[in-house]
Amino acid sequence: MAENKNRMNIFYLLIGVSLLAALIFLAAFIWAVRSGQFDDSETPSIRILFDDDDSDDTDSNNEEKQTT
Repeated sequence: MAENKNRMNIFYLLIGVSLLAALIFLAAFIWAVRSGQFDDSETPSIRILFDDDDSDDTDSNNEEKQTT
């Protein structure tokens, strides 16, 4: 009987530690978002340098259809 009680106490301890760890990670994530860690200020300025492959494919397909 005492062994079952010890197992339950361990479960309560593990649940408590898990919730504490989850709250710490949640607080760290919220801090990172608020402090701008996920802001991307570089990509919008260089986006124009990259080709848009989707529009090129549709243009070439339309030209092929018109010539045939």
